Amino acid sequence: MTRAHPVLATYRLQFHKGFPFAAGAALAGYLRGLGISHVYSSPILAARAGSVHGYDVISYDAINPELGGMDGFLAMAEALRAEGIGIVLDIVPNHVAVGGDDNAMWLDLLKNGRGSRYADWFDIDFDDADPLLDGRIHAPFLGEPFDEALTAGKIALVKDCERSGFALRYGEHLFPIRPEDDAALRNSLAETRVDDEALRGLIERQHFHLDYWRNAGDRLNWRRFFDITQLAGMRIERPEVFEAAHRIAFSLYEEGWIDGLRIDHVDGLADPAGYCRALRAKLAALEPRRPGRAATGSAWIIVEKILASDEALPPGWETDGTTGYDFMDQASAVLHADDDENRLGLFWSEISGRPASFAEEEFGARREVLEHAFDGQLEAITVRLMDLAQAAGRKADIPRGAMKRAVAAIVCQMRCYRTYLTGAIAPENPGSGFVEAVAVARAQPQAELLAIDFVQSVLSGTEPALAQRARRAVIRRFNQLTSPLAARSVEDTAFYRYGRLLSRNDVGFDAARFALPIREFHEMMTQRARVQPDAMLALSTHDHKRGADVRARLATMSRDAQSWMDEARGWFEVNTPIRPEGLDRGDEYILYQMLIGTWPLTAPDDDYASRISAWWRKALREAKLRTGWAAPNRAYEQLAEEFLQALVDPTIGLRFHEAIGRYQARIGPASALNGLAQAILQCTVPGVPDIYQGSEFWDLSMVDPDNRRPVDFVARQAALQGAPEDDHLRASWKDGRVKQSLLRRLLTARRDHPAVFKRGRYQPLAARGPRADEVLAFCREAEGSVLAVVVPISGPASVDGSLSLCPEWWADTEVVLPAGATDWQPIAGAPPSADRVRLMQPGLGCRVLLGSR
Repeated sequence: MTRAHPVLATYRLQFHKGFPFAAGAALAGYLRGLGISHVYSSPILAARAGSVHGYDVISYDAINPELGGMDGFLAMAEALRAEGIGIVLDIVPNHVAVGGDDNAMWLDLLKNGRGSRYADWFDIDFDDADPLLDGRIHAPFLGEPFDEALTAGKIALVKDCERSGFALRYGEHLFPIRPEDDAALRNSLAETRVDDEALRGLIERQHFHLDYWRNAGDRLNWRRFFDITQLAGMRIERPEVFEAAHRIAFSLYEEGWIDGLRIDHVDGLADPAGYCRALRAKLAALEPRRPGRAATGSAWIIVEKILASDEALPPGWETDGTTGYDFMDQASAVLHADDDENRLGLFWSEISGRPASFAEEEFGARREVLEHAFDGQLEAITVRLMDLAQAAGRKADIPRGAMKRAVAAIVCQMRCYRTYLTGAIAPENPGSGFVEAVAVARAQPQAELLAIDFVQSVLSGTEPALAQRARRAVIRRFNQLTSPLAARSVEDTAFYRYGRLLSRNDVGFDAARFALPIREFHEMMTQRARVQPDAMLALSTHDHKRGADVRARLATMSRDAQSWMDEARGWFEVNTPIRPEGLDRGDEYILYQMLIGTWPLTAPDDDYASRISAWWRKALREAKLRTGWAAPNRAYEQLAEEFLQALVDPTIGLRFHEAIGRYQARIGPASALNGLAQAILQCTVPGVPDIYQGSEFWDLSMVDPDNRRPVDFVARQAALQGAPEDDHLRASWKDGRVKQSLLRRLLTARRDHPAVFKRGRYQPLAARGPRADEVLAFCREAEGSVLAVVVPISGPASVDGSLSLCPEWWADTEVVLPAGATDWQPIAGAPPSADRVRLMQPGLGCRVLLGSR
């Protein structure tokens, strides 16, 4: 269903203590000049002190005072409104921050256990089968085993003035004592503090079980965000939690201060479809109460949702689409040259000794991460399935070990994040992702067929005489396992292990698919216009592994793969004298890719050296091959760091600097034009473009926290105010102003001609000539306006130093414009030659034209 909404183009701002609402307000005029209709705000509720992202919410009752509180937010909203700009708000329904001493909901839960008013708010299983917990809350926040912490005196008994009682203090963590022990402690506080056995007895009586942090994966009896124990899952499906979590957002919408919501990690929720429908209904009910100054139209609701390559956003959610990881994947893949023989994959395997195909790397990572990070969740599902097997009279046929292996086999073959089963009806269609996973699991030589079939029948609802509540519990836990398993094993493990070409390893990407033919890209955009024309279109985000222009630079290398492989071999040879013994060749090759992808367009400085060092340490730990977060291998990390520092030192690594400089000069112009090409696609295909903060200049950022660094808005404001000629912008393309100028033209055109950009029918245009298969062209038409877009997919030999296309490469390649359209005006690039665009014309290689019919 298509809804009218006011959002035309968004600009993501990351608010934190160093960039509060006042800083956002100061950008209002700049954003208006850029063509932005809405600020897309990071989460604003009260978060952990010093949070740089806002996803660690500690209270639903206040806007973060570090950002400026409610007064600061409203002042920013007023300043933005004065420039005709609205706000879309990022919200976090899935989880809150726990541990520490700052979340009153969590502390009340620890103090009162099942008697807490928040006991049903947190997604906790008090009836966990582990006798050690016995109705208590697992609290794995100790940095060492419990006995060691107690003996070392690290667990202290302190007064808890906030709750008029006592608490245990361990570092930054507070664990309130249950009320029935408070009175006795008032008379025995001094003795208990110095008597380890008395303190142990007190601790063992509490509503929580203190534990070593490394035991969380095996023992945790509450849902967390992925495997992050400091973020606890909430039962947002409960009406009282839903209302509490959204109270401020609903109030801001009703009062006209925001126009839409972005839903973080919707896959973590028990019932995403039900949640989204409830959210739409609530906002629709508030819409008539919005003031006259508020933007007209329905609320814009988008969900952070990673789709499998053949998966669509489920119908009936009543949202406007996803946050755009799917488009990011498509826009990147279409820039890559086909590699049907997997030459780059085989080259990677030759260097590293690891698999040439991503599928093999992914499966291994899934099994490993399941075993080490999510075995407790797997165990909980197995226990419940065995209870259902007993109820169905099948327990004798299916041993417990077989049941666990069956569940593991299925979840490790899931290529989508989750099913959308709820257990509300029986039978239910589990979806193609689950069906395919079951088929692959059954086909394995040692498959537990009886157990696999039983799991399938339980989830699908075809097993007769099962209690609905028990089946729903299994479904909920199954879905809330497959989602974090996919994230941690694929994006946060396999993507760091597989080095065919790093531009294809990013959040939401289908890394198994190297390239996307232009014909298939057209099919996807036609589908997008039909099913989610209002979804967000992202190229860079606060979660990306590499900035958009890093990926464009690496994609350009794919268009002359042999040249890149020869170059890489040369770098291995050049760096032999400075390579320490024991450095893995696969790690070195991944580093080379990241260096060429992020190498500054001016000489690298100390800041670059520290940034790439932080990236490499994180990449090595995420890969979990030679070091890791749980048990860092300091020796290996040190030798890797020494090699990196030698590489970036222009005196020690002089020959490497010369080599990488020559190669960057060769691919630089084509990389830049490909970066502009994907920016054009972002602003012209069906959907709503989001410009991530600062990425209106070249975005050569790395994974977080690098992609959340402060932005030089002074430079960007100055550049926007200047009005240099196009020839000058293209000649000085390295400073990034050419990209900002292009975005300004595209976004202001969207604002001035919304119908053709928002609702225009998508129609591919045919290219002809010797390079026709390297041209992506289409038109969109609505209400008498016609938009024509022609972008070349450029290789190193096809672009000159001023971002013009080389005539000898493109020759007489051309695109015929739609018949009957006239009065073509260029938004980007040169005007057409009569009724066609000739690729060899001087000027910017990409063309965007607006005509009429």
